[in-house]
Amino acid sequence: MSGSITDVSGIRVGHHDRLDADATLGSGWASGTTVVLTPPGTVGAVDGRGGAPGSRETDLLDPSNSVRHADAVVLTGGSAYGLAAADGVMTWLEEQGRGVALGGGVVPIVPAAVIFDLPVGSWACRPTAEFGYNAAATAGVDVAVGTVGAGVAARAGVLKGGVGTASVVLDSGVTVGAIVVVNSAGEAFDTATGLPWMAEYRGEFGLVDPPPDQIAAYAGRRQELSPLNTTIAVVATDAALSPAGCRRVAVAAHDGLARTLRPCHTPLDGDTVFALATGAVEVAPDATTPASMSPEVPLMTAIGAAAADCLARAVMVGVLGAAGAAGIPTYRDVLPGAFG
Repeated sequence: MSGSITDVSGIRVGHHDRLDADATLGSGWASGTTVVLTPPGTVGAVDGRGGAPGSRETDLLDPSNSVRHADAVVLTGGSAYGLAAADGVMTWLEEQGRGVALGGGVVPIVPAAVIFDLPVGSWACRPTAEFGYNAAATAGVDVAVGTVGAGVAARAGVLKGGVGTASVVLDSGVTVGAIVVVNSAGEAFDTATGLPWMAEYRGEFGLVDPPPDQIAAYAGRRQELSPLNTTIAVVATDAALSPAGCRRVAVAAHDGLARTLRPCHTPLDGDTVFALATGAVEVAPDATTPASMSPEVPLMTAIGAAAADCLARAVMVGVLGAAGAAGIPTYRDVLPGAFG
């Protein structure tokens, strides 16, 4: 596990949030916004698997539609109210001259997705256009993780969720990265062991078997489950992909959520993954690909598999890196013995 989505050249990430020191469940500010900025000409796609999504401009990313490029993606708290953050990102992009160029100016393309975090803090305290503008204006290559941006009020089952990121470089020289806001109704850890569902992540993140009393305490918190839900993410690559190829990467990336969160993709969440391809790296088609198939098949297969791996690791980074907020305990709070 290493890196971040900004290892994909040209991708930038910004956060803006507000978290009151005395915020409690149902009182005070606890919400935020995370923005992923793209270089010009970035192809975008999306795949939603949850039954209750909150989103904006996702239909535009359908490969059958006309606009191919996305200027930014917004991941935000505030449920449907938080979609207002995208207005601020559009304003900032317009000031930079970014967007679809038309006779009277530009129209930035800014897809967005939300998590449901309204019960954390006050229901009336949710991101506005100012959050999106500030997140875009401060975006850079250094990506803070944990309780930051759209992850400020996030939960992962009974524990604190948050923002995580990861990346990998393939043998082809293509870079793949992911950023995620983990706000799942499902658990990121096995309640029978107190460790990640995937055994490989236990050693990778330096976790050991916690003592039985801590495991029992964790399992006993199940009655505290809240309706907070929806994990939203962006995966990105510097490879050149068509909109349809990009969509297949978004589909494959969802496997990273299924490996690390149980359950996910429920009727009550809005689990959504965006995929971005900047096109900076051209990979020659595989000559063995049957002529009747798209020449992108081998490339998008490799990138999709890597995107799922990156997204799974990013989930772990987000949950393990989260700090407590509004009375929601962290993994380290409940299972400190897992750190040896």
